[in-house]
Amino acid sequence: MSLALDPAAQDLLFREARTANTFTDEPVTDEQVQAIYDLVKYGPTAFNQTPLRITLVRSPEARERLVQHLAEGNRPKTAAAPLVAILSADNEFHEELPHLFPAMPQVKDLFFAERPARENAATLNAALQAAYFIVGVRAAGLAAGPMTGFDSEGVRKEFLDDDHTPLMVVNIGRPGPDAWYPRSPRLEFDQVVTTV
Repeated sequence: MSLALDPAAQDLLFREARTANTFTDEPVTDEQVQAIYDLVKYGPTAFNQTPLRITLVRSPEARERLVQHLAEGNRPKTAAAPLVAILSADNEFHEELPHLFPAMPQVKDLFFAERPARENAATLNAALQAAYFIVGVRAAGLAAGPMTGFDSEGVRKEFLDDDHTPLMVVNIGRPGPDAWYPRSPRLEFDQVVTTV
């Protein structure tokens, strides 16, 4: 069975897409980021809670503040990337639920009145949205370099607040020279799928 998505689009989004480790100096514009968000905002989350928040790091001063919280191996590529996004989970996402899930406005208090329940839901659903965001970056013809090697508490204190949990840092831009590491293996279908 073939997929409905054109093979060239399949390659762009998945088969040929790679995590970039170097970038050109071509800027990533606000219009490109807006187009990426306008596409990926339709990805599903539980109760349409959409807890992902995106902090764009553009200024040299902010970049310097971020780099100091990254693992050593992530610092040079982040310092040189045209755009860096901090993806975080908003643990107070429930305040938007009456608007975002009008079919059941009581869901805000029914399931998410307690902070631990919100944090668990926000982390899971924002991680889903982070994956959509990476695919959206690829759909824009750009490369993404997602990283989880950073001091989470340091990034939270430097750029966010106690209501947001940083999930990943994503370098974004056009791939530069020697941008790709060798492709790592993937598991085959019968290694991950079980029918019961």
